[in-house]
Amino acid sequence: MSDINDFAVPGGIKPDYWDAARDHLIASDRILRDLIPRLGPGHLEGRGDALTTLARSIVGQQISVKAAQAVWDRAVLVLEKHRQDGDGHLWCEPLLRAEAAVLREAGLSLRKIEYTKHLAQRHADGLIDVARWEGMDDEAVIQDLITLRGVGRWTAEMFLIFHLLRPNVLPLDDVGLIKGVSRNWFAGEPVSRSDVRELAGAWTPYSSVATWYIWRSLDPLPVAY
Repeated sequence: MSDINDFAVPGGIKPDYWDAARDHLIASDRILRDLIPRLGPGHLEGRGDALTTLARSIVGQQISVKAAQAVWDRAVLVLEKHRQDGDGHLWCEPLLRAEAAVLREAGLSLRKIEYTKHLAQRHADGLIDVARWEGMDDEAVIQDLITLRGVGRWTAEMFLIFHLLRPNVLPLDDVGLIKGVSRNWFAGEPVSRSDVRELAGAWTPYSSVATWYIWRSLDPLPVAY
């Protein structure tokens, strides 16, 4: 039987810009100057499998990181039972065989079952060309990804951060980013997208790194999709 972590495909890849990004953020933002050293070591880690990153991002839509991890772990156990010799992908073929009722018991909503099955079917049909995203700019990747059912801008931005390791992604629809900015910069007062965008002027060209540290300020366990 495969280990649950086999489905996570942990890459452990440290982005080559990470140290320069830390130095830039510490120098350019007074809050991050205190926050980054306090949070200690650690860095964004890329995952080796694009489809897993997309699926985990879909599972994580509109729920907490901890809840998303719990649902994913339960779903992996279900998919392992549906795995057969010759399957070309760790979870795509098993997902297509799994019944919706069983996936619902694992905690996936009907919508997320629909979306992840759509992703798996597109892969099975040879309609997803992962390699070409590497050579596209951020906005082009987003516009391409949102043609997939259930993939909106936030999910595409998570893909840019966690799979393509793009350094300057600012996910303004992310609840954790907004909450972290409110807590660390505005003493808990409500903040708008424009407030965050204005702060991010100092983070550029490393908004992804700033976002990752802001997520960690809410939960010391590194975020992963």
